[in-house]
Amino acid sequence: MSVVEILLVEDNVHDEELTVRSLRKNKIVNEVHVVRDGPEALEFLFCEGRYAGRDPLEGPRLVLLDLKLPLVSGLEVLERIKASPLLRKLPVVVLSSSREEPDIHAAYALGVNSYIVKPLDFQQFAEAVRQVGLYWMLLNQSPC
Repeated sequence: MSVVEILLVEDNVHDEELTVRSLRKNKIVNEVHVVRDGPEALEFLFCEGRYAGRDPLEGPRLVLLDLKLPLVSGLEVLERIKASPLLRKLPVVVLSSSREEPDIHAAYALGVNSYIVKPLDFQQFAEAVRQVGLYWMLLNQSPC
């Protein structure tokens, strides 16, 4: 496996396709890895279960996280990331359809780096993903 630049945690196939297409079309990243539920996200990030052989030094550099996931919620995934000494500096951007204040407040209380409500319009969604990718992958300076 090559170095994963973005881990996309998304259970909606249409949102997944649009996100990946927008990132690649704008040449923002080479390697996006997609997982579709909370347990798989945690296995990937902590190199457990089906990802036990994955080298933790091979990314990701950014997590794009949906909140409304099957089995384990996005907020639970975020909480585990930010509680881990190895992962707490990993930038996590919530990309969710939820505009609910409790979700937004909970995400920030748990340490999310940014919270973006998915636009319903196809073009606006693609543009939001492009801007997120440009900022977090090209402009932002992460600690080593």
